[in-house]
Amino acid sequence: MKIRPQAVFNKSLAEFDSKIFDKAVTISGVSINAQNVSAGDLFIAFAGATAHGISYLEQAVKNGAVAVLSDQTVQTTIPSFTHPHPRSLIGPISSWLYAKPFESLTALGITGTNGKTTTANLIKQFWQLNSINSGLIGTLGVEILDKQMVLKRTTPEADELQAITAAMVEKKVLHLVMEVSSHAIDQGRIKSAKYKVAGFSNLTQDHLDYHKSMDQYFLTKAKLFTKEYADVAVINIDDQYGRKLAAQVDIPLVTVSRKDSAASWYLSSAKAKGSGYQVEIKSASGEKITAEFALLGDYNLDNLLLAIAMVSAAGMPVNQISSAVGKLKSVPGRLESVSAGQKFTALVDYAHTPDAVERAIASVKTFTTGRLIGILGCGGDRDSSKRALMGKSLLAGCDFAVFTSDNPRSESAADILQQMTEGLQLKDVGVIEADRKQAIDLAVKMAKPADVILLMGKGHEVGQEINGVVTPFDDRAELAESINRLVI
Repeated sequence: MKIRPQAVFNKSLAEFDSKIFDKAVTISGVSINAQNVSAGDLFIAFAGATAHGISYLEQAVKNGAVAVLSDQTVQTTIPSFTHPHPRSLIGPISSWLYAKPFESLTALGITGTNGKTTTANLIKQFWQLNSINSGLIGTLGVEILDKQMVLKRTTPEADELQAITAAMVEKKVLHLVMEVSSHAIDQGRIKSAKYKVAGFSNLTQDHLDYHKSMDQYFLTKAKLFTKEYADVAVINIDDQYGRKLAAQVDIPLVTVSRKDSAASWYLSSAKAKGSGYQVEIKSASGEKITAEFALLGDYNLDNLLLAIAMVSAAGMPVNQISSAVGKLKSVPGRLESVSAGQKFTALVDYAHTPDAVERAIASVKTFTTGRLIGILGCGGDRDSSKRALMGKSLLAGCDFAVFTSDNPRSESAADILQQMTEGLQLKDVGVIEADRKQAIDLAVKMAKPADVILLMGKGHEVGQEINGVVTPFDDRAELAESINRLVI
């Protein structure tokens, strides 16, 4: 993935910092990936998870790098510069080169364990429904006007982020909503980014393979809600970590809640209606929004509240917000319905944490009159401590549980499934089927009218990674194909 502004930004590195860049070099781009280097780029090399970027210097030079910045002294044909922490300079240099694009944007950043993607998508819809050109960066990729591209990460590296936002500014897209991951905050990918509004959805167990503890996970998320990164904080105080965060922020605070009527934005009522809700939302200043909201799941009410509060804090009038609520649509891979003419309900959801699995199951059970058949796997090379919790939640919440593979990556699918099911009694209420396609077939064969199949874990993803090889696999397409082949 490579997005750059079309205009060429030629600047002398000495103008950035003559103490570091003491040789005359003019650059027109920045890259930390040798494969993505273009002619005129500064190549920044530092230690990664598996290798040091300097190992790829020859490729960077071949692709047109005109200088290299690293924490190692190197002998090369292009000017080289050293700094003890080159990664800390990626954002500042990229921002400087591309004329500080975040200063031209109304940028909104969302962090939290669950809900980031849906909230970001709802915010973008609020802008689109009010004829405001906007961009999006997140799990579903990058959107700039009618151009869409896939990202490798929820939040891109700092060089990509600044280039993408500069491209948005160039296209006159001056409103941006983006998901901000904890990894991105910790690794400095958002250095030199600044958000008019930062939103917090919730914090539940995930990524403890990286952060090691919930306290560290929280402290990392909390860094977004400081003057360095945000002007206003919007926080869900129904979440225990949200309440903790709200008590310590030193920037203007807006709160949202389904439980506390003293919150800045409060859900005063939500009545189930068809495939959604009739909602009434009140603000502390006396404004009221009454509308139909067409997304399933109580947790989507949290996402709606957060989205409303964030676009309001960014300047959208309440009448424009209110008129758009009834037109909001669901997000790909989030309780997405798969209909191929069958008499049972089939849903696909991205739930891949214990809390998300519990929430998805609880939401679906509210409208399930038959059996709930759940299918779930856990990803490899990720937080293994959540696997047993996810397995327990699947078995406890569903009438029948199918344990299968997600993206095993470099791990053994059998080992992952053993961790998911250890200590669980599956007789008559659950089964292990490592092949995800066969697991889907198994659920489809047993589904009867009024039953619901809930296929969780991959959501919008269109590939499955096994031993470093990614093969096409879209839960929605696989589920529809299975229904067509076995039922219709």
